[in-house]
Amino acid sequence: MAAAASDFLYEQLAAELGDAIERGALRPGERMPSVRRLAEDRDVSVATVVQAYGVLEGAGLVEARPKSGFFVRRKTDEGATPRPPRQAVTATRPAVSDGVGRLIAALRDPSVVPLAAAYLDPGTLRVAALNRIAAALAREVSTLGARDDAPPGLLTLRRALARRSVTWGCALTEHDFVCTIGATEAIMLALRAVARPGDAIVVESPTYFGILQAIESLGMKVVEIPAHPRTGFDLGALAAALRATAVRAIVCMPTAANPLGSVMPDDAKAELYALAVRHDLPVIEDDVYGELCFDGTRPRPLKAFDRDGRVLLCGSVSKTLAPGYRVGWIAAGRWQDAVERLKFSQSLACPTLTCMAVAEMLASGSYDRHLRRLRHTVAGQVASYREAVVARFPDGTRVSAPRGGFVLWVELPAGADALLLQERALARGVAIAPGPIFSPRQQRFASCLRLSCGAPLTPKVLGALDLIAQLSHDLIARGHRTARASA
Repeated sequence: MAAAASDFLYEQLAAELGDAIERGALRPGERMPSVRRLAEDRDVSVATVVQAYGVLEGAGLVEARPKSGFFVRRKTDEGATPRPPRQAVTATRPAVSDGVGRLIAALRDPSVVPLAAAYLDPGTLRVAALNRIAAALAREVSTLGARDDAPPGLLTLRRALARRSVTWGCALTEHDFVCTIGATEAIMLALRAVARPGDAIVVESPTYFGILQAIESLGMKVVEIPAHPRTGFDLGALAAALRATAVRAIVCMPTAANPLGSVMPDDAKAELYALAVRHDLPVIEDDVYGELCFDGTRPRPLKAFDRDGRVLLCGSVSKTLAPGYRVGWIAAGRWQDAVERLKFSQSLACPTLTCMAVAEMLASGSYDRHLRRLRHTVAGQVASYREAVVARFPDGTRVSAPRGGFVLWVELPAGADALLLQERALARGVAIAPGPIFSPRQQRFASCLRLSCGAPLTPKVLGALDLIAQLSHDLIARGHRTARASA
């Protein structure tokens, strides 16, 4: 990060500190000076130091750890990140529901360490504050619950979303949103609006199993496009697939993709949108992790590049406020009327009380303060989990280096069967998400798994990671013994 002339003091400070890190004056793992101390030493404001550290976070040079400060990020070999899969242009019918069902069943046991579930620890969310708002609303509005809000849904929530969309770079209005029961319903409605059974849908590979399950339930097919663990969609492979295969829509997570944590650069988003225009395809954008990028920014969604209403933006507060409230939305562009009709026929309306509580929270300044704290918390937890995996798991293990979200994608050495690992870990009280449910091709990610970093790295969680590491060692050793015996 070479120092360069800048009009902004925080950029000058960031460049100076970045040079010190790259020269080795500040070594990996060392604690950076505290914000207040550095502000005093350099005679600058605290805000200037915070902005400088934000630049260094975005450059991958430092990481924030909750209640501990900023640390120089340990350098890791880029080759240690998972490898993108090979391109497969043929459409495949997904069949992941059985695997997802086993995962969900495992999570019903409260004694299980839930490393499979992409949920945050309740202590990091605003559930208690939302509950207080909901209780006050229930007391004040005596007729609450006597009627429902038919699509497009609660006006105050849609207005709150419209105001927030300005910060996303979209500038949508309340008329552009339809309220949904979480992002899952939004994605389902989007798929039903733009495609029919038998149609082929482009997805990233790997991709969130809930997207595959929705496509499976609608009788559609999947075309997988390799995704890079840092930048997402391989646009060259996407362009080739669109030339070779008839598809009806694209589903993607440009910001903090699940399970890779990748973030597409703006120029790549613009190129993706241009491809969609060239082939006249709708794009369903899952933006559920959009507020959780580690560098403190809120990257523009693909919807910000939309000029003709072909991007259907789906989101929710499930990853930032309260998953149990099931409050989501879709800005469906040219399919707005179709989505409203489908929403009415599918679930009639959304629960009014939870929508009202979320609307009030979104409109308050406390929500943005909460997001700033939450980003630092999840960034620190992901970094700690990643270090623990690198230190414990078998040699040759590859681990994603997410830029947002709170999950890790782990590629184990050959021989570590993820489905067998899931079975053995669950028998010992630990739940993981096996790689095969993140692709319609069951063997594509046979040695991969997704780990949730949503809970603090307690001794119990470290013990669970130790167990997964040991089981992985055992499976790999058994595979080697089997290979030698057959030779």
